[in-house]
Amino acid sequence: MVRAKPSSTRLPMVAALILTIAAVASGQSKGTITGTIKPPAGDIVVIATNQVTSKAARARVDSHGEYSFSVRPGAYRLSVAAPYVARFDTTKKYGEHALIRDDSLENVIVSEGKETKIDFAVEKREEKPIVNGPSTKPLGAAGGSSVESEPQTQSDRREMRDRWRIGFPEYDRYGDKGARGRDIPFRRGRWYDPYNQSWLKGDYPVFGNKVFMILSAISSTTTELSRTPKPSDVSSVRPGSAEFFGKPEALAVNQLFQFTFEMFHGDSTYKPRDWAIKISPTFSLPNYLNARENGVVNIDVRRGTNRTDTQFSLEEAFAEVKFEDVNANFDFISARVGIQPFVSDFRGFIFSDNNLGARLFGSFGNNRYQYNAAYFAQLEKDTNSGLNRFDRRQQNVYVANIFRQDFIKKGYTIQASVLYNDDRRSRKFDRNGFLVRPALIGDVRPHAIKVGYVGINGDGHLGRLNLTNSYYHVFGRDDRNPIAGRPVHVSSNMAAVEASVDHDYLRFRGSFFWAQGDKNPTDNQANGFDAIFDDPNFVGGQFSFWNRNGIRLTQTGVGLVQPNSILPSLRSSKIEGQANFVNPGIFIYNAGVDLEVTQRIKAVFNVNYLRFHRTESLEYVLFQPNIRHEIGWDYSLGVAYRPLLINNITLTFGAATLKPGRGFRDIYTTANTDCPPNLGEFCTPDKVNINPSKPLFNLFAQMKFIF
Repeated sequence: MVRAKPSSTRLPMVAALILTIAAVASGQSKGTITGTIKPPAGDIVVIATNQVTSKAARARVDSHGEYSFSVRPGAYRLSVAAPYVARFDTTKKYGEHALIRDDSLENVIVSEGKETKIDFAVEKREEKPIVNGPSTKPLGAAGGSSVESEPQTQSDRREMRDRWRIGFPEYDRYGDKGARGRDIPFRRGRWYDPYNQSWLKGDYPVFGNKVFMILSAISSTTTELSRTPKPSDVSSVRPGSAEFFGKPEALAVNQLFQFTFEMFHGDSTYKPRDWAIKISPTFSLPNYLNARENGVVNIDVRRGTNRTDTQFSLEEAFAEVKFEDVNANFDFISARVGIQPFVSDFRGFIFSDNNLGARLFGSFGNNRYQYNAAYFAQLEKDTNSGLNRFDRRQQNVYVANIFRQDFIKKGYTIQASVLYNDDRRSRKFDRNGFLVRPALIGDVRPHAIKVGYVGINGDGHLGRLNLTNSYYHVFGRDDRNPIAGRPVHVSSNMAAVEASVDHDYLRFRGSFFWAQGDKNPTDNQANGFDAIFDDPNFVGGQFSFWNRNGIRLTQTGVGLVQPNSILPSLRSSKIEGQANFVNPGIFIYNAGVDLEVTQRIKAVFNVNYLRFHRTESLEYVLFQPNIRHEIGWDYSLGVAYRPLLINNITLTFGAATLKPGRGFRDIYTTANTDCPPNLGEFCTPDKVNINPSKPLFNLFAQMKFIF
């Protein structure tokens, strides 16, 4: 069969038919937006922007004030090009979903093959430089522009040198101001709102495009009621009271105010800042204590049983500078000098303080390695508030550590630490009149301590298992230990481990802590472990009775354990005294559960079982043989409440009790002299055991407000 070739006259006809079909199909897939502008004026351009694709179409208004678009179906935002602005009637319904946003109309719905008619008015805006005009106003509390732009000269062009203040329109998807309980993204901020963006919080630069400022304030109110063994002193509140034990309750209230000013330079979102300065004046107004015995608030019994004092301090006052970006991934080398916070390891076992120092820090290996080299010239601490004073003490601390992320497996970080404590001879009476350096026990001649610490720490997760581990060895010399009464060589160890598993809203934890004790308090070897300035977040942390309370050894001038510590170090004071390496050491076994009750409420349950490692040093100090090892059971419950789902307002409550074991009872209740008739209710009939009806406890509540 012979196929006929199409004639030359038929080809144009086929092409024309195809184009016609395409045009018809195209026309059927579009809709139109039309309307009339009032009052009619020349050179008005109406803009229709597709709210999904952001593709904009423009139509010029004719001499009758009419305009028309042919656009694909969808939702459009209607506006007018400068120098004109649209004025939509808020009383008029432009469509089922249409919303008026300043000088634009959103959610104008275009349907296939249908016409959408929108009539509105316009007015001409004065020609002037526009930096933060109504249509470009940032959503946050942005303050004034940090970089002025040139005046606008073209209707469709606007210079914005201040790139941080290019705004987004406030957006409420449902148009009911969140009445249905849904979030409103892109919400406008206010200067007094610390949660949304604000120039006071470093979200917008105050100078140029890279200098930011942060202003913040903290109010922390802590109320605490505790019952721990307390001496009645030689001049008792009550005639006839025994010398050893008095009324054990005490009420403390501490109000802290901290104001912080910080300024820094750099694009710190993705690389380290170039420089920074920070200062944090802190006020203790007031610090109040009401005890029930003399000799607790002051060595002078004429001061009574309560005190109210104040303290001003600088808890942060430093300058920081970046020396160099090491590579294109922003590994860096920086230095910081001044009063600054520093924690030497993940849980604060050895050194955790805000103090005067110099620190070199940085990273390498694409931020897989971080390191610190720090020197601290320690300031004296206020006795009652624990804040810094403005005079130096004769103590220097040196710290070096290095972190390696993703060690063994991703998510687990390992750290090596080296510390050196050079605590020289000095004599110090605290603000309440008690001698704290040297400790008022045994040989009270001033002595120097020079010891080093080496440790390995880990923190992170291995699969589902969350793991924290730590080991330290301390070595060095105390040139005259007050308990041993002679120079001693220091050599001791500490180990800790915590493992936890998450299941839904629960975290199940198990922990173990060991600090070595000294078995011969009078030889030239000091084998008890002590820290430099610890603040451990471990085995219950701030909620634990043993950790939170300072428990004194009566008539000795030293404490069995210091506040915010878990080491039974037999030192006079953690914040003002010297480390002591002739001590009993400790075992702590912990089981706990963290419970996310709701998004606002978190509960923390802990049970600790405590035992002394060695008791020879206690027997020697107390002149009391056969002290047993069991300290007892520590039960605690903590609740953290965030009423606004943010950390700017937090309420924390804690309750803890210690059920004394045999060793604790041996120390504090032994024979009739420790259980006199007027305190018989505190002892069992055999006058040896502490009566369970008079438990040792701690109750506290803290309110923290952050701006």
